[in-house]
Amino acid sequence: MAWQGEVTAPSVPAPRVGDEPELLAAAEAGDEQAAHRLGKLYAQHGDRVAARRWWERAAAGGNIDSAYNLGIWHEKHGSLEEAVTWYEAAASTGDAEAATNLATLLLEQRGDAEAARVWFESAATAGSRTAARRLALMCEDAGELAPAREWHRQAAADGDVASAHDLGFLAYTAGESQETVRWWECGARGGHAESAYCLGLYLHAGRDPEGAEAYYRLAAKSEHPGAASRLGGVALSRGDLRTARAWFEQAAGAGRVEDQRMTGFVCVELGDTAAASHWFGRAAAGGDPESAFNYGLLLIAEFGDIAGGQHWFRQAAQAGHHGAAVELGGLLSVAGAHGEAQEWLSDPPPPAWGRPAEPELTARAELASAATGRRGGVPLAVADLAEVLGTWDLVTRPLHDHSDVLGWLVERSGVHESAVEHLASVRGTLLRPGSSPWPSPGELEHVLATARDLRRRLGVR
Repeated sequence: MAWQGEVTAPSVPAPRVGDEPELLAAAEAGDEQAAHRLGKLYAQHGDRVAARRWWERAAAGGNIDSAYNLGIWHEKHGSLEEAVTWYEAAASTGDAEAATNLATLLLEQRGDAEAARVWFESAATAGSRTAARRLALMCEDAGELAPAREWHRQAAADGDVASAHDLGFLAYTAGESQETVRWWECGARGGHAESAYCLGLYLHAGRDPEGAEAYYRLAAKSEHPGAASRLGGVALSRGDLRTARAWFEQAAGAGRVEDQRMTGFVCVELGDTAAASHWFGRAAAGGDPESAFNYGLLLIAEFGDIAGGQHWFRQAAQAGHHGAAVELGGLLSVAGAHGEAQEWLSDPPPPAWGRPAEPELTARAELASAATGRRGGVPLAVADLAEVLGTWDLVTRPLHDHSDVLGWLVERSGVHESAVEHLASVRGTLLRPGSSPWPSPGELEHVLATARDLRRRLGVR
């Protein structure tokens, strides 16, 4: 490590076994480089006490590498206060690594964000990629997006693919298409699977399924479960059930309940009821009501297991599944439990949104969810976002002239104009990021209620 602003000294040769007498004599005579090397030699031998003693002598003589090593020594074996002191001694000379370590200690151990930011800036200005990224994230958390992007750019230009990925999201949220593609491409080329996946979603949302598939495949090489799921959907759309099953199973194996359910459906189509039972059972055990319902149907139809079917119907019905409540009521009636049967049949849960949204819309929903969930945010539910987008497309499908779609919806449905306008506004934000801030979870809940009310009043499902 070199003193900033001064001529870089020749690298100090590593100490070797057998050098002790020569180094010891030089160090005792006041040679700080010899003292530093002697400390390294003792550290290699596992003698931490002797290493510390000689590094202290070298640091007292102005050796910055020894001051840095003492910071590491105290961080691992000593006290936080001593580590901070020694890191500060090295960092104050412009040493970027010491400044980065010092800032990290101040932030993570003392919670002193203000002081940490000063040292991260010092290190980033001196060329530390790690510090530039940490500083960018601090700026993001503080809402300072312009400097955040500048520090992310510095880190990304130095090869930090995580900062390239973050730049892609910042650009996406701001509605900057070219910058979004530029930075996610940069991350994808650097091997960042999430960047490749997000670029695939972005292209899919822009109705470029072929381009999207290429990036899904790139992400899937790194076993990205979302990419595997998307490729399963692509194969399914082509009628290639075996390939779809392989991709969905890869995603399902990562614990994704929705892909466990999809694998179950594909296995049913392929006639593999044992595998379908396995995947529906896993998803049902994971709390998925649709899978619990289908697992119940499978147990009864294929295995004659009435008790098992009734159990899973009840699980799904209690979670709000309409079809499961009706089936459970029928089973209970046959079994003579007329009282409980009537409870389920007379007031079953309302039918849930069952239409799969277009892949372009679910891609938008995934990107919005990921964008809102960054840096400790609350991610909006993908299924809810897709339902909002899908509902709008469904209820406006009869229209040939969309010049007054709001007025037409209000007139046809009787839903209050402000509610329909709010739905349209949130939909516009999801389709055109940067036009408005992302909706809050509360906003999404209200808009979702409006979407469901529109479908009910217009008689569409």
